[in-house]
Amino acid sequence: MDAKSAQEYCLSRPESILDFPFMPDVPVFKVKGKMFALLGQCGTTGKELGPEFANHHFLNLKCDPEEAIILKDIFPEVLSAYHMSKKHWISVVLKDSMPAKEIERLIDRSYALVVKSLKKNERINLELTYPLEQLYR
Repeated sequence: MDAKSAQEYCLSRPESILDFPFMPDVPVFKVKGKMFALLGQCGTTGKELGPEFANHHFLNLKCDPEEAIILKDIFPEVLSAYHMSKKHWISVVLKDSMPAKEIERLIDRSYALVVKSLKKNERINLELTYPLEQLYR
């Protein structure tokens, strides 16, 4: 999955919006004002995530801490989040070696975790507007 496909997939989630709260070249994806994904790019040295990921894009996604440990053991492209809580966020490097379906699943999971944490009235509004399967994939 490339950066453009990741961005399109994030924006396909119900009521997802694109915002740039940090820098004009760092897209952040939100639902009801809460971030569920951030799209970044490693520099030419890869100092952000490691030299093996130089010039690659990455997604920071919310993740269950126990699942994050397992994912990091399975996929070398899944790392502790860059510039975010290392316990609740992961960075997923967008390389061809990382299965696109797994990236989509992780985006869906991040989105669902954020929706579950919304204020009750915001969450219920979404649940009444969209099928639960669409919100909590």
